[in-house]
Amino acid sequence: MDRSESGPYQRSGHYLPYTSAVPNLTEPITRARILIVDDQAPNIRLLERLLTSAGYHRLYSTTAPEQVAALVGQVSPDLILLDLHMPGLDGFGVMQQLQGRLNDERYLPILVVTADLSVEVRQRALGAGAKDFLNKPFDAVEALLRIRNLLTTRFLYLQLDKHNRGLEATVQERTRKLEIARLEILERLALAAEFRDDNTGEHTRRVGRLAGAVAREMGLSGDTALTIERAAPLHDVGKIGIRDAILLKPGPLSPAEFDEMKRHTVIGADILSGSKGMLLRTAEDIALTHHERWDGTGYPSGLAGGDIPLAGRITHVADVFDAMTHPHGETAHDRRDEAIDYIRGESGLALDPDVVAAFASVARRDRMF
Repeated sequence: MDRSESGPYQRSGHYLPYTSAVPNLTEPITRARILIVDDQAPNIRLLERLLTSAGYHRLYSTTAPEQVAALVGQVSPDLILLDLHMPGLDGFGVMQQLQGRLNDERYLPILVVTADLSVEVRQRALGAGAKDFLNKPFDAVEALLRIRNLLTTRFLYLQLDKHNRGLEATVQERTRKLEIARLEILERLALAAEFRDDNTGEHTRRVGRLAGAVAREMGLSGDTALTIERAAPLHDVGKIGIRDAILLKPGPLSPAEFDEMKRHTVIGADILSGSKGMLLRTAEDIALTHHERWDGTGYPSGLAGGDIPLAGRITHVADVFDAMTHPHGETAHDRRDEAIDYIRGESGLALDPDVVAAFASVARRDRMF
């Protein structure tokens, strides 16, 4: 509102809508938005004349300190000129109301304008969030210099924050691209291992799709379910380190050979280890634990119950079902019901009962699996 309107707000110059653009220090610092808070209108007019003469035109003011928090939210000032001693809500109360904003902004300077600059008042004001002081009656040149110094610091903070956000976004994007590239390489390794005993190479993809569907059926978040769906295809990547004589042996494995086959879980976890990304950390858990059993008799570590990572428990069920319905890479639809019954029978033994229940719902609803 302009001066002809009633109420506590006065504004000099033309109103400019708030913009999130950070002023560049090569541009006039007079573009700053300055809020003046004083219960005495003559004091406000004095500061407005001083600032206008120095080229500042984005000025906002109020004589009602209880309205400052709302006004700060509306105009997003770069500097607040605040009187300390006001009836009702004083300057200390205003700063207390602005604490959340001051913390969010990192550096929103408050220049306290007061005739009382005792040591106690200065210490209390600094503790409340003030950045500098201007003693009444003030020298015009000193006032403008203090204002300019605070605004310069403000804009440097904003530029640094903008630069840091840009760097963070760049790092996140590069990390994402590196993670995708690494995942693609590992997926190709998984397919290479899978092709050795499944010439279609589809087992890993099917296990991933089913694991994702079960995760969603269990009510896991979309991001978590997608992570499991993308990580589960890597469950057998460790087979790349198992000898063909064992991996492709047509008959049953001897105890020694089976012990060597078990090592594909550890090999896979080693291949996938060391990543800071959630996707590959999940894949590492799956590779290591997808042969652990709910009753603690699985391998490689004999984990039981909830000690087995959920992603590993889900992938275990998906892996068993696909192995039974696609022996040697071939489709065996006639074994679908048998596989479902088998998995239900293993609930509470080899398999997590909650995962089995979710799997049964998915299998009953969707026959594509």
